Amino acid sequence: MAVFVAAAAVLGMTAATGSAAADEGPDKPTIRYTEYGIPHIIAKDWEGLGTGYGYAAAKDNICALADTYLMVNAQRSRYLGPTGKASPGQSQNSTTNLNSDLYFQRINDSHVVEQQLDLPAPHGPAPKVKETVRGFVQGYNRYLAETGAAGISDPACRGAAWVRPITELDVYRHAHAEIIMGAADPLLEGQVSAQPPPKSAASAAATSAAAVDPKTSAKKIGDAIAAARQQGMGSNALAVGAQGVSGGTGMLLANPHFPWQGKNRMWQTHLTIPGELNVSGAGLLGLPAVNIGHNDNVAWSHTVATVAPFGLFDVEVDPYNPTRYLVDGAWEEMTSQAVSVDVLNANGSIGQVTRTLWSTRYGPVTTSIQGFPLPWLVSAHVVRDPNLGNLRALNTWFGLDQATDVDDVVDVLETTQGVPFFNTIATDRQGKALYADIQAVPNITDAHAQSCLTETGKLLFNKELRLPIVPPISILDGKRSACDWPNDPNAVAPGLLDPAAQPRLIRTDFAGNANDSPWLANPAQPLSYPRVMGDTAAPRSLRTQELILTAQKRINGTDGLPGRGFTPENMGKLLFADNSRAADLALNATVTMCQSQPFGLILVDATLVNVSEACPILAAWTDHDFSLTSRGSVLFANYWSNLLGGQGVEKLPWRVPFDPADPVHTPNSLDSGNSAVRDAFGRAVIALRKAGIPLNAPLSAVQTVTRNGAQIPIHGAPGELGVLNVINGGQVDGKLDVVFGSSFIQQTRFTADGPPESYSVLAYSQSTDSTSPHYADQTRLFSAGQWVTERYTEAQIAASPVLVTKVLD
Repeated sequence: MAVFVAAAAVLGMTAATGSAAADEGPDKPTIRYTEYGIPHIIAKDWEGLGTGYGYAAAKDNICALADTYLMVNAQRSRYLGPTGKASPGQSQNSTTNLNSDLYFQRINDSHVVEQQLDLPAPHGPAPKVKETVRGFVQGYNRYLAETGAAGISDPACRGAAWVRPITELDVYRHAHAEIIMGAADPLLEGQVSAQPPPKSAASAAATSAAAVDPKTSAKKIGDAIAAARQQGMGSNALAVGAQGVSGGTGMLLANPHFPWQGKNRMWQTHLTIPGELNVSGAGLLGLPAVNIGHNDNVAWSHTVATVAPFGLFDVEVDPYNPTRYLVDGAWEEMTSQAVSVDVLNANGSIGQVTRTLWSTRYGPVTTSIQGFPLPWLVSAHVVRDPNLGNLRALNTWFGLDQATDVDDVVDVLETTQGVPFFNTIATDRQGKALYADIQAVPNITDAHAQSCLTETGKLLFNKELRLPIVPPISILDGKRSACDWPNDPNAVAPGLLDPAAQPRLIRTDFAGNANDSPWLANPAQPLSYPRVMGDTAAPRSLRTQELILTAQKRINGTDGLPGRGFTPENMGKLLFADNSRAADLALNATVTMCQSQPFGLILVDATLVNVSEACPILAAWTDHDFSLTSRGSVLFANYWSNLLGGQGVEKLPWRVPFDPADPVHTPNSLDSGNSAVRDAFGRAVIALRKAGIPLNAPLSAVQTVTRNGAQIPIHGAPGELGVLNVINGGQVDGKLDVVFGSSFIQQTRFTADGPPESYSVLAYSQSTDSTSPHYADQTRLFSAGQWVTERYTEAQIAASPVLVTKVLD
């Protein structure tokens, strides 16, 4: 059962009485802290709002922010050494400090961020964005001046030489890094390592090129991308319209699955400029706006889309002069750029590393994608990023913060075209539910793709290999200038797809997304769109099925809960039920297989495994849930991972295959007699015993996050199990811990009048400072399946029993 709480928290300031009048606003930026350290920032203008935001964000997370500024200014190697790990993209610790520095120094040397700052909106930041960023810098620097680096409470950076006052350019560079991060993880290392082959390699190159099999290359690239996306960011979001809400007009569940460490953490806030802005939610730490949240009339969230946030071009090179490439029958010279970064040597001295990097008219050369080599021999692969010149996303989020209804949301998305690789899901007070995949998409129409894709590109783009969770990756023929992304007169920026051609859906029952393509935002109204946006008539993930079924059953009143329609109580309960669609589909067949083994024995890889103990454990796991007390879930999760083996769920031995006419319920009926089922189960039993984990271990004993030496149990499961509350484990400081999953979760209900009713929980808590009272308080709340009741109105804020006010005079 979902529990809504507003418990007292210990705050490190002196409480003050009263609050600013909503119709006037304070003369000075004012931060009101309520339960769990949530700041309600009010100011009379955008600059003052930014000042309050910057001060409060630095107070909670100055070490995490300073580390991010170190990264985007290409100085990690200078202070932390070249071999340490950096997290420039969606994943954690995905490259070395040196590679990260070379990547960002190249961008900084190009001045692409500065160039955007000089442009009028929507291409450059709108005046209110500039004013807010100016204030953010003032607030951050004020907090640092008050404490000094030596006085920072967080031991992670106390006294560190790399903690310094920031500039506005630092903030914009950080924003730009977030916008382009979708291309960083798969392509960064290949770009900073790309070096031309020796000229003498001409004949060997020709032989190697002849031996390349497009199908093999496409499969390996797809497998590498799929493996990375399993450990990357994702989200669920469900917008419910008037037909599906009980006691209200519209309702939204926001459930992003972001990293629990590093620069991609979210931070919760409430921002008010009386008469102009009143928005509550969370944003990526250091971006002074609400990225996911609600205002008086609209609630919205984002989910990671199936658009590839980059494109590749295959250019033919001169084997005797491999820095020349062919376009329209003429040779062009690549441009070289010497990129230099400072490096901390082992003896404490500062050295310098310089590397020559190469580019073409399309973009930089890369020699790998997600670790798979792309040899620079007879041809080279080059990268074009649709977000490289995109600071428009800041205008997008500021626009969403002030949207009045879902039609206004669509208008903001179309006129800014700044969203990077995200869907937008929203609902409004009028009872409309929106799904929109309107973003910065490469202008690759179906006709353009058919004309220009290479043989490997066709296999990847059209997903002819049925690679799981792989977006349509384009590899276009760079020998023809006509194959570059054409400019569309209706697009906001060159090379982008017309926003009117991108899918959207407005309904009064529901619309949602769980990182699948737009096709089934609502199965009653399948969408069509250019192939670059994703697939159609293709198998859905189990998480997508679970989201759709949850919505349909609740609206129809067939899920076993009282009544019909969503309320905050039952929406929270359904999310934290942690039900597994995989178990719904496959548990009974798995138990049947287990019970049918002669003498309870399975022969796996020449090893005889006794599984008789496992059968009753799974048979008793009737709730199919990944709650803390569930016994059987750990065993099933290990078995399911073995059974999938990195492939799509449709590849499993189902008796009823996928049917595009019934995509929510197919495939189904696992073949219990298939040897793959038996072998996967036997391997799971072996693995758990080898790890010393009892087969009936409760989830709470296995899935935890560490806070100040204490291990807090975390409910939920990887998305491949069809659980909405996604939680993934991995290595943190050499130990198994939660690394990403449900982060800022918010549900908001609108009524015909009155303020929005909203509940939230920030799974990893507000602060990265291990000495803060808000380092783990919401984490424990999340562990217990509880929510924070939002304080949104001035009266609600003033009524907080732990109210603390900080005036920045």
